[in-house]
Amino acid sequence: MPSDLKRHLDNDVKAALRAGEKRRVGALRLILAAIKQKEVDERIDLTDAQVLAVLDKMAKQRKESLALYQQAGRADLAEQEDFELQLVQSYMPAPLSDEELQALMDKAIAEAGARGVADLGKVMAILKPKVQGRADLSALSTLIRQRLTS
Repeated sequence: MPSDLKRHLDNDVKAALRAGEKRRVGALRLILAAIKQKEVDERIDLTDAQVLAVLDKMAKQRKESLALYQQAGRADLAEQEDFELQLVQSYMPAPLSDEELQALMDKAIAEAGARGVADLGKVMAILKPKVQGRADLSALSTLIRQRLTS
């Protein structure tokens, strides 16, 4: 099933072009290029969940770059990264609250029958589609690891 999110991005590029928003057009085209690259690499049309995974990866990259540019005192580059980060995040669902995340973790641990750290992969496999784009997966993995060791 074709992605509604991708179609929404296409429409936003057209609207930004008509409005003459060059900076926004450039950032939106970066997003679409990343999506298209994934489609070409895997020879598939991405679903909304897969587009969210691409957006999630882009957001993570922008956060890392933003921190590096700020440390280096490059305000111009940091400002551009921040703009792109805000744009990418505007297409992502709202982040999960701590309570929602805890409830999902508890349910996934019970569903996987996890007894120790060896079951971390099973728990993450259950959680990943539910939290993609709404939580930091590496931080979530760390939380689950801590829960399973205690």
